[in-house]
This record gives sequence, C-alpha cells and structure tokens, in this order.
Amino acid sequence: MEEKRLPLPPFTVETARQKIQMAEDAWNSKDPVRVSKAYTINSEWRNRNVFVTGREEIVPFLADKWKRELNYKLKKEYWAHTDNRIAVRFEYEYQNAEGKWFRAYGNENWEFDENGYMARRYASINDLEITERERRLH
Repeated sequence: MEEKRLPLPPFTVETARQKIQMAEDAWNSKDPVRVSKAYTINSEWRNRNVFVTGREEIVPFLADKWKRELNYKLKKEYWAHTDNRIAVRFEYEYQNAEGKWFRAYGNENWEFDENGYMARRYASINDLEITERERRLH
C-alpha cells in the first residue's frame, strides 16, 4: 500500500491551494519521475488530444514534452474545488527548437483518491505564439 500524499481530501480552500502549489513546483522541476509520483499507478489523463494511462506512460510523455518545450515555466491558479476534486487555471511559457516563444493557456480538472493521489487529470490547452518581450514568466 502506498503512503498517503498530504493534503488529503476532502479539500478546503487552503488545502486545495496547497495541492496546486505542490503540483506547480513539481512541474517546474521538469522531473518526469517526480511529477509522476503525485498520480495513482493507473491515473487517467487527457492532455490536449493525447490520452495517457498510468505512471509508466506519464514519465515518457513528460520527458518528451520537456525535450520539445524548452525553458518551460508554469503558473497554476486555484479556480474551484469540491471534496476530492480541484479545478485549476494555468499558463506556461516555453520556447521551441527554432527559438520561438509560446504561452499556453488552459484549464485542468483533477480528481483525487482517498490517499491524496491524483486519479484523473483532464487538461484543455491552447498555445499562443509570443515574442520574447511579451514573456511574463521568468
């Protein structure tokens, strides 16, 4: 049995914000293994038009993502929550291999199990090309 990943549901505004900050910190580390440990073994994802199931698929998915999305920087923001669900608004900036900058905007819906691991993650994301001067996240 896996250990508990605090904070646990049911969430309060404070503990939902804590969970969001933990996710932001992990994703900004760009460490696929570290990020994957926040999810259940069989976690279900929809990321744009890609469907990922389980930690074994999460790690290579994220490794590939951060090979393509260089100088990645993410900011997540609390939107709403219920007992075991959290909705997040986010934006992140990255540079592609050709040196062009992008800002990605999106929303995520998260569902957690009783041990505090994310069992479902549904992300809708749109990209906007920006200039380096337009960057907000450094």
